[in-house]
This record gives sequence, structure tokens and C-alpha cells, in this order.
Amino acid sequence: VALLEMEENQITLDNLEKGVDNPAFSSVVSSPFPSSRGTGAAQGAPANDVFQGEERLHEEHDGPCAESKEERREGKGRFSSYCRKALQPASKAKRFCKAHAKVLKRVVLGVLGVAYLCYFIAACWLNFQRALALVVMTAVVVFFLCWSLFKKHCGAKVLLLLSPIWKCFQKSWPWLKWLLWVALLGGLITWLALDTSRNPEQLISLAGFCFLVLFLFACSKHHGAVSWRAVFWGLGLEFLFGLFVLRTTPGVQAFQWLGDQIQFFLSYTTAGSSFVFGNILIEEVFAFQTLPIVVFFSCVMSILYYLGVMQWLIVKISWLLQVSMGTTPTETLSVAGNIFVGQTEAPLLIRPYLADMTCSEIHAVMTGGFSTIAGSVMGAYISFGIDAASLIAASVMAAPCALAMSKLVYPEVEESKFKGKSSIRLSSGEEQNILEAASNGAAASVGLVANIAANLIAFLAVLEFINAALRWFGEMVDIEGLSFQVICSYVLMPVAFLMGADWADSPLVAELLGIKIFLNEFVAYQQLAAYKKNRLSGLEEWDGSRKQWISERAETITTFALCGFANLSSIGIMLGGLASMVPQRKGDLASVVLRALLTGICVSMLNACLAGLLHVPTEVGDCVTFLSTANFSSTSYTMYTCCKELFASSVLENGTLSFTGAWAGLEQSVLCLTQCCGHYNHTSCMG
Repeated sequence: VALLEMEENQITLDNLEKGVDNPAFSSVVSSPFPSSRGTGAAQGAPANDVFQGEERLHEEHDGPCAESKEERREGKGRFSSYCRKALQPASKAKRFCKAHAKVLKRVVLGVLGVAYLCYFIAACWLNFQRALALVVMTAVVVFFLCWSLFKKHCGAKVLLLLSPIWKCFQKSWPWLKWLLWVALLGGLITWLALDTSRNPEQLISLAGFCFLVLFLFACSKHHGAVSWRAVFWGLGLEFLFGLFVLRTTPGVQAFQWLGDQIQFFLSYTTAGSSFVFGNILIEEVFAFQTLPIVVFFSCVMSILYYLGVMQWLIVKISWLLQVSMGTTPTETLSVAGNIFVGQTEAPLLIRPYLADMTCSEIHAVMTGGFSTIAGSVMGAYISFGIDAASLIAASVMAAPCALAMSKLVYPEVEESKFKGKSSIRLSSGEEQNILEAASNGAAASVGLVANIAANLIAFLAVLEFINAALRWFGEMVDIEGLSFQVICSYVLMPVAFLMGADWADSPLVAELLGIKIFLNEFVAYQQLAAYKKNRLSGLEEWDGSRKQWISERAETITTFALCGFANLSSIGIMLGGLASMVPQRKGDLASVVLRALLTGICVSMLNACLAGLLHVPTEVGDCVTFLSTANFSSTSYTMYTCCKELFASSVLENGTLSFTGAWAGLEQSVLCLTQCCGHYNHTSCMG
């Protein structure tokens, strides 16, 4: 009976939660001898005394403990009820927020929009010129927001209204496209004839452009399968973008402003690097001055990827390329991504589709990687002193050109699984918040920084060894000064000349091309920065038989020609990166990589030819005013140019010095000539 009672009075969770005393622990059923109560009187009395003593003993010892347990249970119950009551407003608020999430989101966005509108009006009211950049950025954002809303709510209706016009256009397109091509070709020829009549040297760049395109067509895998639509549209987009950036006033000002902002933005790196390394190291040591920029830029790019900004930009650019050139979404997305990220990061955008891509599409992915540079290393090149606007323009121009030349060299002969497919999804990071994205971006750059530093050490050491060996071999046959750079300057000099560099500058440009192709572009940009620094410092152009700098036109051409990862060391990086993503395609990757490398080298050269064709020389200005007010304690390129102009206008006959042109009859002519002679050598100075 007692066992049955204990089973009926088992401990339950309900009783514990409610804080009720559990009857299973009552003293009645706790006796271990229930049968002893039926014995005789002689034995019953002592037994009862024993039981009573045990009960009293248990009561004495267990009484306070039982009370404390009971109090704890009651306290726990009261605490739980208090918690439930305290959390009731929060749960109600949570349910309310879930039920009215859309309305609350609109309210918050409306408040933020009104706040920004007030801030925008105040900024424009106080100083509109200062707020011009804010106006431009706001206009761009508003335009895309309005376009997105318009497409979402009115897009289908507009397409329905325009469908008759579209059908009529499709019927007329077979003959209309030929009329359009003839008009474009005629306009291009007319413009080139008028433009190159003022600067005939631009025709050399045009000839180099045509030669490179024909050379790549000769190297084509399938000559009869070339998609000329992709080729002409790609080259046309490259030309239009180059024309906008290098020739139009809005384009020049916009990209100059963008380049200045990037330089200003990269200067924030000093705050972190000076704290870690100290001011002395970052001012004097290259590794501490330049490589931290890679860390900072990588961190910023990771944040932009987390926020979705980079994906949005890549999708918009790839849409333009895909619609105009007729390429597949996968290869177009990868090439568009190469504008901002490196040769192994861009294929990650389309990683799920790499296994099913055709060889032509894989060739396009590789060509895009070889033809451009990553945004992180671009920051390092800008810190060298390379023109930021030219680097940005070269990266953007390379995307359509790389896609076009890829389809020229390796045309599509297979049936792509992604032709006409629009549901390609961009892969994104796995970061949970913006802080993790920033941390991952900085951590990921450590390998890149170490790779750059190791490559610089290795390549510069190997280059010095090669030069020492070549000098030794040259001295055996009485050839002095033989080096790798000298060999490149002779072998690649015709290519440099065809790109538009002056014949005098061609050896140095060819030397930089050789360093870029056989070593890497980092070393080449370092040397180009040294030449640019010499020119801007106003040094003499020639130091004996050695040229100390190249012209501004040659600098621009070289900046575009070096802008790409197409070098021999990048073959291993490209194969290693792609093979880790699709190991089953190793054979296909190895079969197209050399062709893609050649195409990438030529794409950079095509950009350089276009830069030479569209380059406009910088006007020096009024040299009379400049030299009359100049401080001759230091030199500059403007001073060098004006002094050369003054030397050219001076005439020394029979010991009498006279001047022609703008300097004729001016009292300060002799004084300015004397000052110029203090820095530069000329026959007029001997008088």
C-alpha cells in the first residue's frame, strides 16, 4: 500500500514550477518498516518508542530544511511570475513590431529621408560650391532610386505600350543596323581626320591599335567563329569611355576629382601605420609606407562587399556589357568584377557555375584577370605618385576590351549552358556584421601584403643577378653595360613606338614593358614613378647619354600599358586559384592559360594605344609671367619647360645676346636667362 502511495505521489515538474509541497516526502510514507506495527505488545512498545524517537529526530533535523526548501520554491515561483509580468510589455512590443513591420520601416526611412533633406538644404544654402560633391552623389542615388521604383511599378506597363514600336524596330533592324554602322564608321573616320591633323603623332597610336587587333585575330583559335558583334561593341565601349575620360571637360574633371578623393582617402592609412610603426619608418621605409595601404584598401573593399555596394556596381556594369556585346552572364560578371578585385577573387563571384562553363568562357574569365589590376594594389600604385585618374580609367576601359579580345582570340564554338540565362546570383560573404567584414578584409590582406613583399625581394634580387650575369657575358666580348633592361629596350622598342611613345622615349617605355611582362607590374610602376618624380622635379632630360625621364605623353601611355596582371608569375597564381575552385577542369585551365596571358598583355597595350590617340598635351601657360615671378631656389617641370623656351628664343651673335618672340625687348629677359643658366646647361649660358 505504501509503495502504491509513493507511486501516486511522485515528484512532478508542475508541482516544482508552482512551488507546491510534494507529498511524496511526507513522514508517513517515509517509514521503512510498515509491517512492524502489527507485532506483539512486548515488541510493539519499544518499536513505537524507537519510531517516535526517529520521527522526533527527523523533525528536529529536517524541520528548518523543509521550511527553507519551501521558501525557495515559493520565491522561485514569485520570481518567475514577476519575470513574466515584466516581459509582457516587451513581448507585446515585439508582436506589434512584427505585425506592423512594413509601416514602421516606411516611417523610419521617411524620418531619415527628411533629416537628410534638411541637412542637404542646409549644406547647399551655406556654401553650394563646397557642397557640389554632395549634390552630385545625391543626384546619382536619387536617379537610381527613382529608376528602380519606376521599373518596379511602371516597367511592365511601359513595355506593353512600347511593344508595337519594338516590333517595328525589329522588322527594320536588318537594314537599319547597316545604316547605323556606316554612319558610325563615317563619323569616326571624319573625327580622326580632323583630330589627327593637329597632332599627326596620334596616327602612330591608331596604327598600333589596328596592328594589335589584327595580330590577335591571327592568333585566333577559330577564325570563322568570331563574334564580330562582341568585338566591335567591346572596342566601341572602350573608345567611348576613353573619349569621355581623356577628352571631354566633364570626364576629365570628374576623374581628376575622383583620383584626388582616392588619394585623400588613402592618406588616412597614415593614422594606423604611424601608430604601429612610428613616423620615421613610414616616411623612410618603402614597406611601411606603401604596404599598409593595401591593408586599408582591402578592409574598405570587404566592407563595401558586405553592404552590397560592390555587387550592385558589378551587376550594373555587367548588364551593360552583356546587353551590348551579347556575352553570357557568367563570363561578363567575372570580367566586370575584375575592375574592382583581383584575378583570383573575381571568379569567386561565379564559383558555382565554373564547372559548367565552356572553354571560351573560362578563357574570358582568365583574360579579364590578366587585363586588370585589383583595387587594393591600385592604392599602392597611387601612393607611388602614379596618376590616379589614369589608373581608374585604365581599369574600367580594360573590361570591355578584355571581353572583346577574348572572343576574338578564343571564339565560342560550344553551346553555353548560360546563354540567355538571367538568374545568375552573385555569391556574397558570410560575415554577420560590418565589424566582422572589416576584420576579415584586413586579415585577408595579410597574405597579399606578404606576397607583394616576398615577390619584390625575390624579383629584384633575381633581376640584379640576371644583370650581373649579362654584364659578365657582355664583358667577354667587349660589350659594356649589357642588362635585362637594355635587352628589353631593344626588343620591345618597336612596340613602344607603335603605342605612341616618342622614338627617344621608346627605349625606356620598352624597358618598363619588359619588366612588367617578365617580372611584375609592381616593379615597373616603381621605376615609372621614379621617372615621373625626376620630370616633376625639373631635372635635365639627359644626363650625358642617360635619359632621366620620359615625356608626359609617354608617361600616360606607359601607365595604361602597365595596368594589368599579365606577367609570367601570374600564370601560377591564376591556375592555382581556379584549380582550387574547379579541380576537375585542370586540363582545360592549363590549355587556355597561355593564350589568355597573351590576350591580357595585348589588351593593356590596346588601352595604351587609345590613350596615345586621345592624349591632349598640357599647356604650359605664359612663361614670361611665370619666370618673372618664379623662385629659382628649386626647380620644377614648368620651370624646365619655360627655361627651354627662353633658351630657344635667345640668339647669341658676335658676343651680343638678343631675344626673339615673347622675350624680345623685355628688361627681365637677361635676368631670367641668368637664373635658368644656374640650373640648366645651354649654349646661350656660355656668353
